[in-house]
Amino acid sequence: MSGSVHDLARRLADQAEAVCRRYLSNGRREGHYWLVGDVRNTPGRSLFVRLKNSPKGPAGKWRDSATAEHGDLLDVIRESCGLVDFRDVAAEARSFLTLPPSEPEPMPAGQSVASAPTGSAEAVRRLVAMTQSISGTLAETYLRNRGITALHGPGSLRFHPRCYYRPDLHAPTEVWPAMIAAVTDLHGKLTGAHRTWLDPNGFDPIRLGKAPIDTSRRAMGDLLGNAVRFCGPGDVMAAGEGIETVLSLRCVLPGMAMAAALSAAHLAAVLFPDTLRRLYIVSDNDPAGDGARDRLIARADAAGIEAIVLSPALGDFNEDLRTFGIDALRAGTRVQLAPQDVGRFLAATA
Repeated sequence: MSGSVHDLARRLADQAEAVCRRYLSNGRREGHYWLVGDVRNTPGRSLFVRLKNSPKGPAGKWRDSATAEHGDLLDVIRESCGLVDFRDVAAEARSFLTLPPSEPEPMPAGQSVASAPTGSAEAVRRLVAMTQSISGTLAETYLRNRGITALHGPGSLRFHPRCYYRPDLHAPTEVWPAMIAAVTDLHGKLTGAHRTWLDPNGFDPIRLGKAPIDTSRRAMGDLLGNAVRFCGPGDVMAAGEGIETVLSLRCVLPGMAMAAALSAAHLAAVLFPDTLRRLYIVSDNDPAGDGARDRLIARADAAGIEAIVLSPALGDFNEDLRTFGIDALRAGTRVQLAPQDVGRFLAATA
């Protein structure tokens, strides 16, 4: 069968150099080998892929001299693309080989391509490991098109140029660029990831730059109590639902620690740092946002933390930013802050 593990690996080995040029593009050919930093396409020279059959071994096999890892070109596709399920690895391999889609055969015992359970810690780690800085990418363009310009130091935001998307378990896998947000606990440990698939054809004022798919946002991993964080914990923090909502507020409060909990339910359960003394609740103007606000106020009061609600004029703070502009957002935020936080956090200019 053209879709079997053995046959896919053999076909890839027949085109070993082309595979390396596609998936290990930060490397280069030297003699009969392709040299690169590691199987995740980091620049360097410690990993070598055999491009031709030789007495030393078959084409397509690789070894990392720094870590002693080894494998075949299916492993290369899995790691360089940040894939989790072998079904996705096989689909990507068939796409590269221009083979018709087919259901892959079950993994044989001992096969080197391993999968991680969907949403598991390993799946999250692999996804985030395959991302890059948002600087100069479609993710940065997406945020700027939404009026968000305070992009200094958002290390929790990353970009994946070819992030897999499956509408449902029975639908074929699609590939879209995506903004990846790292979800962490209070100690900075990675616990989850959030994906926003983006439209590579430009900014649509209706979809606001998100990909034209049914579900353009999905989260994975351990989310409860955790968040996408901007700046480290302090005595003052703002917490809201959406990434764009929180980043919009960050445009006028650039020095304040902020957290995006990703949903109303998760906002209500966000954990408080031990150092927290005042919490700004970045409210969305809808029933779910109202419920999260009320539950979070009750939790903050029980913990002895002052809770102050920041309310948008429209649906959320990004809508305010896009509709009224940065100066109006700054003015509207100023009157809702505690007096001692105005000089401490409020940006004087855009």
